Amino acid sequence: MKTVCLIGKPNVGKSSIFNRLINEKKSIILSEPGITRDRIYGIVTYKDKKFNLIDTGGIHGDEDNFNNDIKIQAELAINESDIILFVVDGLSNIDDADKKIRNMLKKSGKEVIVLVNKIDNEKRKENIYAYYELGFPNVVGVSAEHNLGFRELLDLITNDIEVKEDEKESLLKFCFIGRPNVGKSSLINALLNEERVIVSDEAGTTRDAVDTKFVYEKNEYIVVDTAGMRKKGRIYENIEKYSLLRSMKAINESDVCILVIDATTGVIEHDKHILSYAIDAGKGIVIAVNKWDTIKNTDEEIKKWKKELEVYFKFVPYINVVFLSAKTKKRMHTLMPEIIKAYENNKQNIKTSLINDVISDAVSLHEPPSYKGKRLKIYFVSQTDSKPPKFTFEVNNKKLVHFSYERYLENKLRESFNLEGTPIILQFKNKHE
Repeated sequence: MKTVCLIGKPNVGKSSIFNRLINEKKSIILSEPGITRDRIYGIVTYKDKKFNLIDTGGIHGDEDNFNNDIKIQAELAINESDIILFVVDGLSNIDDADKKIRNMLKKSGKEVIVLVNKIDNEKRKENIYAYYELGFPNVVGVSAEHNLGFRELLDLITNDIEVKEDEKESLLKFCFIGRPNVGKSSLINALLNEERVIVSDEAGTTRDAVDTKFVYEKNEYIVVDTAGMRKKGRIYENIEKYSLLRSMKAINESDVCILVIDATTGVIEHDKHILSYAIDAGKGIVIAVNKWDTIKNTDEEIKKWKKELEVYFKFVPYINVVFLSAKTKKRMHTLMPEIIKAYENNKQNIKTSLINDVISDAVSLHEPPSYKGKRLKIYFVSQTDSKPPKFTFEVNNKKLVHFSYERYLENKLRESFNLEGTPIILQFKNKHE
C-alpha cells in the first residue's frame, strides 16, 4: 500500500487531521482498557482504496527547540512515505519554521501536498493561494474541526491506486513483529534452516520487503522479512518507538503475524502496542517467546510465563503462545503448526445455520439486559466476511447492544467454533437497514 505522512509545526492540527482520516476506516475497535498507545500509525480506507498514514510530532523552527527525537521521527516517516502532507495553519502567515520544513521536504524528493488547515468558510478559502509560495504544485484547504475538504484530498491521494479485485487463494504469508533485538531475523534464519524446510532464492515481490518462499512439509509458504525494508541512510532501529513503523508494512502484507517476545527481558507495554496493530489489521496472530535457551527449569518457567501472559494479554485470550529458541532451535517445531492454525481459522467460513443455532442458544441461556424498558432482539446472524471472520447481526435496535453482552456473544462463538489465533468482528445493524 501507498504510505502517506503528516509533517508540520506544532499546533497546526496534524493529529485532528490524522483522526479525521483514520475515522474513514471501519476498524476493529479495541475497547479493553489494557491497551494504551500513542497512535502514530493507521490505515485509511476511501472508496475501497487503502493507504497507510503516519502522524509525526510538531517540528519547531528554532534550532534550540528542534527536538532530536521528533526530528528522527519526521525523517524516518518521510523516508518511509510516498506522499507527504505538509500541514500549515490557514490563519497564519508563512514563517521561518514553515520554510525550514519546506527545505527539508524539497531535499527528500518526495511528492508533497500542502494541506492548509482551518479553512472552514468561503472567505478563508482565499488564504490558500498564499501557500503556493512554498513551491509545491498541490495545495488543498481543509477544516479538521468541521470535516471539510477531505474528499478532494483523498481523491488526490488515491487517484492512482487501483482497486484490487478478489484475488485467488494465494500462499500463506507471515511475518515476525516485535521490538528491536528480540530475535526476529534469527527466527527467520532458524526456520529456513530447519531440516524439513527447503529454501528457494526468490526475489522480493514488493518494493520494501523481502519475501522468501520455502517449503514446509510439502506445502509452500512465504515469510516476509522486515529487514528488507531498510533503506539507504541512517536506521533508527535502536529507538523502540519507531520499530513500529518498520513493522507496519509487513503486517499489512501478511496473513499471520508472530509477535516475538524476549524471554530475557519479559513483556513490556510496547509489546501490547505492536500487537494491537496486528489485531486492528485483522491478521492471524501467534505469540513466540524467543531465547528460551537462556531459561533454566523450563517446566516451572513455562507455567509462570503463561500466567504472566494471561495478565498482559487478557484482551486476547484466543492467541496461542510458543516457547522456543532461534539460537539452539529448541522447540522450533512448535511454531509452524500454530502459524498454519491461525491462518486457517482467520480465513474460514462458517455455515449460517450453525451460527444461528449457537446465538439462539446463547440468547436462551442469557437474555440481553433491558435498557429503559427496551430489550435487544437478534433476528438473524451470518458471516459476511473472512480474514478476519466477520459476523453481522440483524437486530431491532443496534443502540441496545451493551459492550458486555457483545463480549458474551463473542465468547459463545469462540466456544463453538475454532477461532483460535484470529480476531473476529461483530457488526450489528438494524433490520432492513
